[in-house]
Amino acid sequence: MSFPVVCKAEFIKSAQGVKDSLPEDRSEVVFMGRSNVGKSSTINTLTNRKNLAKSSSTPGKTQLINFFDVVYKDENQEYPIRLVDLPGFGYAKVSKTLKEAWQYNLLEFIKNRVSIRLFVHLRDARHPHEAIDEDVSDNLKKIVRPDQKILTVFTKIDKLNQKERAALKREFPDAITFTNQKNYTIDPVHKEILSTVFGAGE
Repeated sequence: MSFPVVCKAEFIKSAQGVKDSLPEDRSEVVFMGRSNVGKSSTINTLTNRKNLAKSSSTPGKTQLINFFDVVYKDENQEYPIRLVDLPGFGYAKVSKTLKEAWQYNLLEFIKNRVSIRLFVHLRDARHPHEAIDEDVSDNLKKIVRPDQKILTVFTKIDKLNQKERAALKREFPDAITFTNQKNYTIDPVHKEILSTVFGAGE
């Protein structure tokens, strides 16, 4: 059987929080990370769409939740999911605690959104020990449900040398290292999404 690939991806809606979000009619994969970690480029790379997710020229400026409907397909079946791009957190001028870095409506969203199956926490491979990332990781572990999973993805891995990559992998053995320049780093993210949401692609 062929491995499922993205055959469709489209922007659906922006929302401020739970109240004006889309109905929970698809399993959702939430992307979160510090401003300038590469969330938009990661989503664009995964969906093979150059401008699906638009990044702001001012890090930390975008404060909306963006929804994208995506369909994976293999030779026998389609796998519809929804990607959710949360506003970046932790830019220079905000506090380093999770509650102050994120608006209340974002916390409400990740706590109460039943359709979320996978949290993809993007972290910059060049700065793996940022306090705000540690705060987010700790808080996610406290609220994650049994039917949800947290995936740590280190972006910009191409900026590290071989020794630095090996050290990062030793310290974070369950994380995925990613760059939008190499397909072999992209496929593991697809596999994690499909495995978590559908049990597919294993």
